[in-house]
Order: sequence, then C-alpha cells, then structure tokens
Amino acid sequence: MGKKSRSRKSLSAATAVTSPKEMMNLVSELLQKCSGEAPCASEEWEEYVHIKSLVEKIRKKQKGMTVLFDGSRNDHFQDLVSWAEENGVSCDGFRIANFGKEGYGLQATRDIKAEEMFLCIPRKMLMTVESAQNSILGPLLRQDRILKAMGNVSLALHLLCERADSASFWLPYIRSLPQDYSTPLYYQQDEVRLLLGTQAIQDVLSQFRNTARQYAYFYRLFQTHAAATGLPLKDSFTFDDYRWAVSSVMTRQNQIPTKDGSQITQALIPLWDMCNHIHGLITTGYNLEDDRCECVALQDCKESQQIYIFYGTRSNAEFVVHNGFFFQDNVHDRVKIKLGISKSERLYAMKAEMLARAGLPVSHVFALHANEVPVSPQLLAFLRVFCMTEEELKEYLVGECVNKVFQLGNSDYPVSWDNEIKLWTFLETRFTLLLKNYKTSTKEDSVMLEEAALSPHARAAVQLRLAEKQILLKSLASGQARLADLAKNKAEGQPLPCSDDGDITITNADVKLPMSPHKVKFEQ
Repeated sequence: MGKKSRSRKSLSAATAVTSPKEMMNLVSELLQKCSGEAPCASEEWEEYVHIKSLVEKIRKKQKGMTVLFDGSRNDHFQDLVSWAEENGVSCDGFRIANFGKEGYGLQATRDIKAEEMFLCIPRKMLMTVESAQNSILGPLLRQDRILKAMGNVSLALHLLCERADSASFWLPYIRSLPQDYSTPLYYQQDEVRLLLGTQAIQDVLSQFRNTARQYAYFYRLFQTHAAATGLPLKDSFTFDDYRWAVSSVMTRQNQIPTKDGSQITQALIPLWDMCNHIHGLITTGYNLEDDRCECVALQDCKESQQIYIFYGTRSNAEFVVHNGFFFQDNVHDRVKIKLGISKSERLYAMKAEMLARAGLPVSHVFALHANEVPVSPQLLAFLRVFCMTEEELKEYLVGECVNKVFQLGNSDYPVSWDNEIKLWTFLETRFTLLLKNYKTSTKEDSVMLEEAALSPHARAAVQLRLAEKQILLKSLASGQARLADLAKNKAEGQPLPCSDDGDITITNADVKLPMSPHKVKFEQ
C-alpha cells in the first residue's frame, strides 16, 4: 500500500490536535445525522452534502493517522506470490503485471488452454467471516448485533485488525491490496454530482450514508465495549481506514461454503482477486472435497496475455457503484424500470390474479437491456395485463383465452390492437420522462468525455449516464417504430395474429452461476 506505518511518536502528535472528547462529539453528531429516517428523493442530495461535510471535518482531524506500508503496492507482489507458494499454491502459469488502464492483473507465463485449471487457493489462505470469528475480533463479533447480522462488515473489520498486526498470517496479502479505490466512496462531491439523474445515484448516496453511519457506530463501540479493549482499532480507527476496508471487501469479496458445507459465507481470496473482468461465463468454483477455490481459464490464453475472469451479468451502474469501474460495451448493461398495479385501481384484483397465473408479481423492477430487444417477455407480459380492459381480463381469466396466459410474453401475439397500442404509448411516455431526469444531453456527455483533464472518477460517472441514456433512447426508438406498425395494422383492418399451441415461458432472465465476485451492500 503506500508509505511506512506511523511511529508511536507521530501518532501522538496527530492525536494531540484533537482531544478524544472533541472527536467523540463529532462522531456522535455524524451518527445522529445518519441514523434518522431516510430522506425523500428530493432531499437526498442535501443530506449527502451535510453528511459529507461532517465526514470531511473528521478526516481533517484524523490526518496522518491512517496505517500505511513501506514502498508502493507492486513492491509487495513478490512477497504475495512467495507466500502463496509456501501455502501450496502453484504460480508457475502466471505472474502479476500492470495492464495500464485496467490496472494490475494476472499475465500468463505459458500458453493456457480454455477450461484448464490454472489457480487453486486453499481455505487456509482465505480471509473469511469464519476466520474473523476465530481472531482477536471474535468476542466482539459474537456480542454485537450488527456484526452478527452483517458478515461483510465483520470481514472489513477483520481486515483492519490484521493490517494492524505486524505478525498477521495475511500480511503479504494485505500489503498487496490497493492503497485506495475508485468506488464512489472516494469521489469528490462534484464528481458525485455528475451522477445526479442516473439510476446509480440513490445507491451511491445511500452507500455513503451507510458507511458513515457504520463508521460512527463502530468508533463509539470500540471506545465503550468491554470486548473491544484489546483491539488495535480502539486506539486508531479513522474514517479513511474504514472506507478502505469497506471498499476492499466490496470490490473483492466472494461467497464460498463454510467448512462443513452447510452455509454460505463471505471471503477474500488472495491472488484470484487480481483477475480483471471480461465477457464470458463463470469459471470459478469451490471444491469442498479438497477444500479450495478453483479457477479454470475462461478462454485460450497465449503466453504474455492477460488472464481474465467473468464477474457476472452486472450492469454498468453495478460495476461503478460496487467495483469502481465502467465496462465499455457491456452486453449485460441495462436500465431499471419499476412498475406496479395500484391497489386503488378498480380492476386490481383481476389484474393481480392474471399476473399470478403468468408467474409475475403485481410490482416489480424490470430491465431495459442494451444489446437485446429492450423489452423482455416478462415486461411485455406485465404491460399487457397492466393495460387490459375488464372485458379482456374476463376473456383471459374465464373465457376463450384462459389457456393463452403464457403467450402474454410473446411479441407475435397481441391481446388486441388497442391493448398493444396502449402499452407502447405508455412505454413511450415513460421513456421520455426517464430521459428528462438527466441534466445533460448525450452530445454534451460525449464532448465532456473528450476532455483530457477529466478525472477518472468523473469519466466513469459521465460514461455511466451516457450509457443509460443510450439504452433509453434505443428503447424509445424501438417503441416508436412498434407504435407506427401497430397503427398501420389497425388502420388497414389487419386480423389479429393468433396461435393455438405456441407459447413463451416467462422466467427470470438473470442466470445464477456458480461463483463470481459479489457486490456487497453495507446497509445497516
């Protein structure tokens, strides 16, 4: 990570500026501000600005108190590899290399075939919630309600305790971690402002609020709880420390089975977490028999090429918020659209029954996709029911169409011309309203991205909002073209297409795959 750890003398000099009472008062104010009822959407930004100012006051008082290591991050990579080899890991097929904008990753030192196993990490090397429970942090984990409920938070504090221990088994791994991250927790206020109007903004603001609240809560806990007496965090626990630990876990953690295989737990997986993301399939799993994490190559990899893994079917909003990067040409990118049937609607009961038969909820967050037909079968089926008249509902519930419920997601077979026109008109209006949430145009975003001086954080924010607009514009254009065809068919008196036996299965489009770096929400 960065420079040398502070000496005891420099720590005393840093803390002398702020008395323990003054710091506790600041932290208590922060906790109170973050612990109230979540604000309404119109007040979220104002609250964020207030919380951010309190956090900056605390950070200023704590300047010079954060634990750092000798040298730069890459100075510790050889120690990481040597430590891994000492613990049974074969590292003969790769080395750690710098890949420019992608950062550090694994580079093949020989040809590796697709599906060839190239990396196995034994459980003893993993930092897990279980290892936290068996560490100096254990007594507090067993007594505090938040730590009991939130394994990701336990893992973050475990990471900090081990970082402070010069004899820690995991020190070679911890020293190899980044000194800071590109998650929104590290954004300046003006960089966060660039996300206003995007679908990521609420997650970004709540993430900062939750992290600030947790920091304040644990700062007080470490000063007052008997089980925290022997913890290194009692004497030195800065906001920057906690932000770093939260980001380390959020960007790198995964889920593995517990040793007995009965439950799932969170883990940090050394070396494997050096791999960068590319499109593909999940190629990592956990072998309970050999008690190790195993990874096979996603594709053929020639000597000197980068070895990638697939992080999962994440949108760019998820990548920016939880991983700290924007992935160009993301085939899994999407924009959320939340829809529901109002209980006050006169036909609510009939529509709810119709949706239940189709296997759909009365309220759901759907997705508009970047590289597919924007409107999925699930969304189409929901909207057809949403727009049904009483007569159409009766036909599908008890009439001649009762067996056609599973055709509702098939774009070839409308309920009626009027129903189809109504739903696409509704979508056209909805897409237009969503586009109005953005403060800039796609042209303005494109011009901004050409600015060489744009910070990496700002660039990711602008790329994200531009990508969201492009999905919405594509969806709008698709909807308008569909409306034009429908109007023509209706005007010409075209017969309604029908099918006696064809249908389409309505299922969840998000495939659950064996193992990928999971996003973590630090919410409580």
